[in-house]
Amino acid sequence: MEFYNPFYFLLLLLIIPYVIWYVMNHRKSTPSLKVSTLAGFVHYRRTWRTWLTHVPFLLTIVGFTAMVCALARPQTANSWSNTSVEGIDIMLCMDVSTSMLAEDLKPNRVQAARDVAMEFINGRQNDNIGLTVFAGEAYTQCPMTMDHAALLNLLSGMDCNMAMRGMLEDGTAIGMGIANAVSRLKDSKAKSKVVILLTDGTNNRGDISPGMAADIAKSFGIRVYTVAVGTNGTAPYPMMVGGRKEYVNVPVEIDTKTLSMIAEKTDAKTYRATNTDKLFQVYEEIDKLERTKMNVRKFSKRYEAYQTFAMVSLLAFAVALLLKATILKRIP
Repeated sequence: MEFYNPFYFLLLLLIIPYVIWYVMNHRKSTPSLKVSTLAGFVHYRRTWRTWLTHVPFLLTIVGFTAMVCALARPQTANSWSNTSVEGIDIMLCMDVSTSMLAEDLKPNRVQAARDVAMEFINGRQNDNIGLTVFAGEAYTQCPMTMDHAALLNLLSGMDCNMAMRGMLEDGTAIGMGIANAVSRLKDSKAKSKVVILLTDGTNNRGDISPGMAADIAKSFGIRVYTVAVGTNGTAPYPMMVGGRKEYVNVPVEIDTKTLSMIAEKTDAKTYRATNTDKLFQVYEEIDKLERTKMNVRKFSKRYEAYQTFAMVSLLAFAVALLLKATILKRIP
């Protein structure tokens, strides 16, 4: 613990004259009575009130000392700690094209995928995890990190609004999504490097084909687990008509052949998630992968720690005043 204003400790010197004053004044203020003999007081014993006489004085010193410590602004020091953990390097590669708004998974595909991914992250405290999102183009939403609180915060904001509003080109650029995730994993020293690709469509955008992206991933020893999201046949898709939400059944077009090819090339597996429960299967598969020891460096932020000293000061002064006003009260 450090003190931001240590010069306030000079105020503790005031305790010295206060002690001198108390000792000198105590003798003068103690009531006395002159008697001819002390024979009648030989067997007199001091009561418990006598032993408490100096307690308010001691409490006042404690309260003043604690108050000075609070004024000196105690703070916990910034610190770094190094720990070794075993984990996997993982990039989540999530499709956020407008087709992910289909509601064959509840409440819709993108929210179901997001909720399962958040639960997956919460259960993997020792893994280095990042997030890539893609539609017609791809970008890194969060680089690999062990700060899962920050990752979850960014993941909670993942939706299809960017593609809907034209901020992100709509479509499905599977190859670009994989390439973006691979660029974050390629320099990793972990034994197991994984991309979890989740999409509901067929590749129709991007400068890099899914096959080429799979070859790049394979060259870096990265496994790409592919998850095809959506039911077979058709899926209800929400559309605004005259200010009202109407549903249209749209055909589900997923290139499962390409997704299987990507997984096979990278020695991984492909899944078809027709409901939320099946989404968990791919994440359970990750638990079987070989883990790598990683050195994690954590930073502890400085914060104010005056509260305890302030509470001790207030309590000491309050008890001292209470004793003087009740059981130690003197009547002249």
